[in-house]
Order: sequence, then structure tokens, then C-alpha cells
Amino acid sequence: MLSIAEGLLIFIVLGESILGVLGNGFIGLVNCIDCVKNKNFSVIGLILIGLATSRIFLIWIIIIDGLVKLFSPHLYSSGILIECITYAWITINHLSILFASSLSIFYFLKIANFSHHIFLWLKYRINRVLPLLMGWMFVSWLFIFPQIAKIINDYKTGNRNKTWPLNASKIEYAAYQILLNLGVIFLFTLCLISCLLLIISLWRHNRQMQSSALGVRDPSTEAHVKAMKVLISFLILLILHVIGIAIEISSFSVPESKLLFIFGMAATVTYPCGHSFLLILGNSKLKQAFLKVLWPLNN
Repeated sequence: MLSIAEGLLIFIVLGESILGVLGNGFIGLVNCIDCVKNKNFSVIGLILIGLATSRIFLIWIIIIDGLVKLFSPHLYSSGILIECITYAWITINHLSILFASSLSIFYFLKIANFSHHIFLWLKYRINRVLPLLMGWMFVSWLFIFPQIAKIINDYKTGNRNKTWPLNASKIEYAAYQILLNLGVIFLFTLCLISCLLLIISLWRHNRQMQSSALGVRDPSTEAHVKAMKVLISFLILLILHVIGIAIEISSFSVPESKLLFIFGMAATVTYPCGHSFLLILGNSKLKQAFLKVLWPLNN
């Protein structure tokens, strides 16, 4: 039986999930329609479609896995369900981080202003960013899938309790989760660095504009300030997502930790939900389309 606090948190998680699916579905639909109308699939359009699609599946995996662990952990006893969710999590989480990193690097190379030769070299090869990152993910999958398959097979054929990873030791379960997410560490680092460098570039440009305009903000300065706010919000959500995953992992070593686990779920799902609305508010095309959808509701 759930307590009031646990029930409230689950309600929040489900609400976040519904909003996340709707927000990401809207982003994917608008970009698909735009690509069909223009008969041209741009790099940024493909990245946004891939990001929105992967996050819809990511939200469903987080919710299904969380609800099963909370209400029907015995379903994991055969090992089939945990195996399916594990492989789905590896694929979808990798794709989500891949497209998020590609989007961050794309905006960084498009907007930032640095004179370093490495930055300039990358800037002129911006269309190769996505293929290079996809190549990295493919290599990562080639390494991770056999390792995960071996772990699952060894445990299923062993003498230990088959409800793993629910009853695994803290160190074993943490090591398992690190291995699952090993491929995204590099991409997560790239995403973090590109966002931070872009914030620095925007901040420097904002300072220069304010100095030249004697403190008066013009539309360009306002746009840069808005972009910095969006990027900082994205970083906060991304860090919250990682913290949520860590909380979910650590909750298995704490007795009577349902509330902690549900809190971790809420923190984890906030990122794929919240960032979709940040993208809508920060992208003029998406924002205009969103206002058109809301306009009939206001009348």
C-alpha cells in the first residue's frame, strides 16, 4: 500500500510523462511536416526528430520499468522482462544522449564565436558531426551488448536469486548500471563541454554588446540572454536526470526505499519532459506552431 507522499509523487511522475510525450510528439510532428513541405531533410530537423522520438520511448521505458519494480517485481524473476528492458534502455538512452549531444554541438558550432583553430576546423565540418557521433555509438554498442548479454546469461544460469538486479549487492548493481551507461559518458561530456563553452561565448558577446551600447539592451542582446537562460536550464535538467538515475540505483541498497525510488523516477523523467518545452520556447518555428495550436483553446 502506498503512502500519501508516494502516491503524490507517482501522480507527478505520470503527469510529467504525459506532458513529455505530448511535447516531444509535437516537436517531432512539426519538424516532420516542415521536412515534407520543403522536400528537404535538414541536419537540425533530423536531429530534432530523432531527439523527440527517442525521448518518447525513453519516457515509456522509465515509467514501465519503475512501475514494474514498484508493484510487480516478481515479473523480473524469469529474466525475460529485465533482459528486454535492459536492451531497450541501452539503445534508447544512447540514442537520446546522441541526439542531445548532436544538438548541443550543432548550436555551439553555429552560434559560438571563438578564434581557436580547432573550433574553426570543426565549424566548417558541422555536417559531419552527427555521422561521427553515430559511428561512436555504433562502436559503443558493439562493446556493450556482448558484455551485457554475458552478465545476464551468467546470472540467469547461476545459482543466485533470479530477481537480479533487484536483489543484487550495492556494488554489483552500481557496476552493472555504469557498464550500461558506459557508452554515453563520452557523449555526455561532449554535451556538457559544448553547452558550457556556448554559454561562455554568449556571455562574452553579451558583455561586449552592453559595453558598446552603454548598458542599453538591443534585440540581439536580449536574444543572447534568452539563449543563455535556455542553456543553463538545459544543464540543470540534464544534471537532475543523472542525479535521478543515481538515486534510483542507490535506492535498492536502502531498506523501505519506495519513496526514494519514486523521487528518483520523478527527477529522471523531468529531463526528457522539461527539455522538450525548453526547445519549443527557444525555437521560433516551434514556438509559433505551438501558439497556433493553443490559439483555438483560448477562444
